Amino acid sequence: MEKIKPMLFTTWKTYSKEQFVKDVIAGIIVAIIALPLSIALALASGVGPEQGIYTAIVAGFVISFLGGSQVQVAGPTAAFATIVAGIVAKNGFDGLVVATVLAGIILILMGLFHFGSLIKFIPYTITTGFTAGIAVTILIGQFKDFCGVTYPEGMATIETMEKLKAFIAGISTINADAVVVGIVCLAILIIAPKFTEKIPGSLIAVIVGILMVRFLPLKVNTIGDLYTINSSIPMPKLPNVSFDMVRTVLPDAFTIAVLAAIESLLSCVVADGMINGHHRSNTELVAQGAGNIASALFGGIPATGAIARTAANVKNGGRTPIAGMVHSVTLLLVLVILMPYAGLIPMPTIAAILFMVAYNMCQWRSFVRLVKTAPKSDIAVLVLTFILTVVFDLVVAIEIGMLLACLLFMKRMSDETSIKSWKYTTIHEEESDIEKQDKEEREQLMHISDSIRVYEMSGPLFFGAADRIGTIIVKDMTKYLILRMRSVPAMDITAMNAMDSLYEKCKADGIILILSHVNEQPMRVMQKSGFYEKIGSENFCRNIYAAIERAESLLKEAEG
Repeated sequence: MEKIKPMLFTTWKTYSKEQFVKDVIAGIIVAIIALPLSIALALASGVGPEQGIYTAIVAGFVISFLGGSQVQVAGPTAAFATIVAGIVAKNGFDGLVVATVLAGIILILMGLFHFGSLIKFIPYTITTGFTAGIAVTILIGQFKDFCGVTYPEGMATIETMEKLKAFIAGISTINADAVVVGIVCLAILIIAPKFTEKIPGSLIAVIVGILMVRFLPLKVNTIGDLYTINSSIPMPKLPNVSFDMVRTVLPDAFTIAVLAAIESLLSCVVADGMINGHHRSNTELVAQGAGNIASALFGGIPATGAIARTAANVKNGGRTPIAGMVHSVTLLLVLVILMPYAGLIPMPTIAAILFMVAYNMCQWRSFVRLVKTAPKSDIAVLVLTFILTVVFDLVVAIEIGMLLACLLFMKRMSDETSIKSWKYTTIHEEESDIEKQDKEEREQLMHISDSIRVYEMSGPLFFGAADRIGTIIVKDMTKYLILRMRSVPAMDITAMNAMDSLYEKCKADGIILILSHVNEQPMRVMQKSGFYEKIGSENFCRNIYAAIERAESLLKEAEG
């Protein structure tokens, strides 16, 4: 079983000065990339710009220090933006702190109980659906700032659809200057990566946006016009907690925890492929939990592993958690020295950065491919999750998406379960008809008495397919019923109850029940329920030949 041991302590054994230099350089470069993203994602989450920096500093450091990946870099991500904005709007910042702390506790418990591998049970259609949905909600949420629109007074603007309605209602207030700045910055973000990989396009866009607003006659809102900039070092602060608040934000906490687990472990898998390494999933979950608790208490927002920043870390030579820690320390210095200048960043520039974030995370190619190639049931889960994320919220989308996926999975499994009677031959059948039967059946059934009936069972016997056991029919001449279970991999208690009812029916009719080739898991269920003792060990046969031989010997004894 995987130990909860931070990767830092493992890599430290072979650490060198050369690698330290590489980690420092990579950490500084990642910090430059993370700076505008952290500010933009904080504003998209409905909090102040410094909250994004706090998150990258505190959560980034803790997760790198305790994490199960060599190169994971954590911080605020787009996946949390809409859910965080909703929590803040409904329950205030204290509600967000409580939800994030609860999510952190859930993540730690998931790691300690070794739930790291269970994340794979969340279907790809759901993760693709809600990721695309989050991208659309971010896009809609930034229309206002990109176009410089003023929402009409009195209109609710918490949910995505409310923001879209407010934007359409206020379309007449569109600011041409804001649109110009937004388009220029968006063009830079698209074109810059083609010419330079060393300097992040977002940083170039921020500088150009500041210069345009500063030196051109453009009337555009900046961060400083809308928010109070705080450059002080984050200090721990406890929220006002009540039982009602905990009960209110608990569903959001579960959503944050599941989302953090999925995104962080996905980032770890991507990083493993880039460095040919292997992360410790349960250790990473514990680190994510600790990082989110620390982030919330120090005034930050939810955090998780960021694939883009992790990839940048690897590309620039980072190979140990030291790089992620240097990234956090660098952002701390930026917070103290340069944060006041963040007020100069135009809001259309922030919107342009978030447009690119939404595009990069939407996975539209994967979405289209799934729609074209996936089974109809999977397409239904994908589209429904996407629509629910956009129209309602992520909590509803994940809950209903998982419920639908589970129901469809059970339907598929029940369709794979079958219970069929063997086809019996008679001396009047043509030889060609006999030849069409399975070889094993052909060898045995020519000699089986009418008093013996065999049923072949296949597929998992669970509550969704337990009713199939009730379809077993015995004729008046039947004295021995054989159930061939070699193709039954698993059984639950509902199916066991149906099997017990079949036994009672057979007992009342004077029929002896014989089981052939019962696999390990169904055998355990039968033994635990007392069914094994009720049937008798002598009526559990290793294969169909032994079962038929058992029935025939009992028949001879009865006739004798």
